[in-house]
Amino acid sequence: MRSPSFWYPPSTPTLRDRALRLTMTPFSALYTVGAAMRHRMTVPERISVPVLCIGNFTAGGAGKTPTAIAIAQRLDALGETLHFVSRGYGGQEVGPVHVDAERHSSTDVGDEPLLLSNHCTTWVSQDRVAGALAAERAGATVVLLDDGFQNPALHKDLSLLVVDTGAGVGNGSVIPAGPLREPIAAAFARTHGIVALGTEPLQKDLAQRADQAGIPVFGASLQPNANVSKNLVGEKFVAFAGIGRPEKFFSTLRDLGAKLAETLSFADHHLFSEKDAQDLLDLAARQNARLITTEKDAVRLRKSVGAAVQKLCDQTKVLPVTVIFSDLPALDAFLAQHLKAARASHTYAPPGTRRD
Repeated sequence: MRSPSFWYPPSTPTLRDRALRLTMTPFSALYTVGAAMRHRMTVPERISVPVLCIGNFTAGGAGKTPTAIAIAQRLDALGETLHFVSRGYGGQEVGPVHVDAERHSSTDVGDEPLLLSNHCTTWVSQDRVAGALAAERAGATVVLLDDGFQNPALHKDLSLLVVDTGAGVGNGSVIPAGPLREPIAAAFARTHGIVALGTEPLQKDLAQRADQAGIPVFGASLQPNANVSKNLVGEKFVAFAGIGRPEKFFSTLRDLGAKLAETLSFADHHLFSEKDAQDLLDLAARQNARLITTEKDAVRLRKSVGAAVQKLCDQTKVLPVTVIFSDLPALDAFLAQHLKAARASHTYAPPGTRRD
């Protein structure tokens, strides 16, 4: 879905922004109470290996998936055998299912698991405990959840929350009055670290809360692929994206020197229809421009049915991005410390013995 504009108002909210937020506040209270009761009534299940979770405060994109990939690379460097587990938003598979990029499409398993599967063994499961058990039985020494921070079913030994510093936490209200998935205080009570993703400083309130709670903040940025970037300078493009913040992608392209004839934004996880594809192809032809999109959008185009969608896939350039952490030694020490603590906190049973 697209985030309502009043979730991320200007520095001085309009009367309409304030009215919409106020109107939705009673529903936010109900949402908050329901989520809190779910946490109180659920006893998280532990599996036999440590579970790490990459989550965020807000609904919509914050950069969780590229951050999860970057964390996976650090865990690999520490000698761990890592498996991803995802709910597979947008996919039809109930799971647990081992993601195969050659066999599965985004309508099967969702777009993010397809991206993850390019880096590590990835499982899709609507039941996260079942997915984690499948991973441990397949030999994982660490399970990494892409999202799932607000789901209490599975015990997390370490949780990192990603904040897009360009967007922050919006108006600071809980869904539907704002973008927060839960009150900030509740999230801080369960997190172990913050990833501040972006060039802007972390929102002052979040930075102060993290400092007071002794929660480390790891600075990071999204770095476009250098081989692709060098060929964008001066080139004319029609750019399109169906991600959490499409404008962030468009700004990156402009910063790299690309000339954007047109930009088109779609809802996050948008499945491109034949009409969408043909409209984009026609627009690029009229503008005498090339097409460009994100990796996440590209995986949704692959294996899609329809001549126009396949033509769009073939003719569209893709700009991959990588999360780069500003202090890798500090991050590695943090990960190693929490893995050690997780393994010492209770006796781990052999894989698969917790729940059959």
